[in-house]
Amino acid sequence: MSCRTRARPSSRARASRPRDDPRRSAAVRRRDGGRRVPVALLVPAGAGLAFLVLPLAGLLIRAPWTTLPERITQPGVLTALRLSLQSATIATVLCLVFGVPLAWLLARVDFPGRRLVRALVTVPLVLPPVVGGVALLLVFGRRGIVGQWLDSAFGITLPFTTSAVVLAEAFVAMPFLIIAVEGALRGADSRYEEAAATLGAGRWTTFTHVTLPLVAPGIAAGGVLCWARALGEFGATITFAGSFPGRTRTMPLEVYLALETDLQAAIVLSLILLAVSVAILASLRDRWIGT
Repeated sequence: MSCRTRARPSSRARASRPRDDPRRSAAVRRRDGGRRVPVALLVPAGAGLAFLVLPLAGLLIRAPWTTLPERITQPGVLTALRLSLQSATIATVLCLVFGVPLAWLLARVDFPGRRLVRALVTVPLVLPPVVGGVALLLVFGRRGIVGQWLDSAFGITLPFTTSAVVLAEAFVAMPFLIIAVEGALRGADSRYEEAAATLGAGRWTTFTHVTLPLVAPGIAAGGVLCWARALGEFGATITFAGSFPGRTRTMPLEVYLALETDLQAAIVLSLILLAVSVAILASLRDRWIGT
């Protein structure tokens, strides 16, 4: 009885076979894909990149580098910078206190009118900041819906104060935090919360010990974006808080006023805000714009 066996390849033949390297395959796919990009897309893409980068490059080229240290240390610049940092930080804290619960409500609770509430929350993203300042003035002004009561009952006047700066910045920046936290909550695995509930944990305990740690990176990213947006707020601030040195004149307002008298000072102030923006994007690189 004959038995036929199938010939096996030798070890040298097996070693000579190409092995699939995932990193090499991905690199080849990216390289080949780049070759197939049509010129009709590359040209407008390059023009769009130049349109976004050239103004920033203009700031760096025209910056008075020789007198930069002296201009940064001027009293008006330092006062505006300090006020901007303080007001943006306080506004971010307010956004965290009120925005995180609102984001949780939109992400985890199904109630009538949730779509309308979400739309109202995102309105400040598309609303012109000046219009937001007018709206704040009509509500919190001395004759506003809430401001009139605050003035008569407690003697509190909000417009044209540092508190008005904080409110204006919080109004325009809170949607950034809410959207980021709501997205993190929707992407989080709810099985951990269900497991905590089955073990007897209450809703508040589950929220503080399970939900918040799960979405902590999203809260941090949203908080940083919220802080950056508050730092650069201009329209609502000048409408609702005015421009008073040391009290309501933040960095963006200082840049606007410096353009009328000293272009070099405006460039220096703009460089400071640009450096802060770049630092924010660098800190959120892996989380928001990929590697």
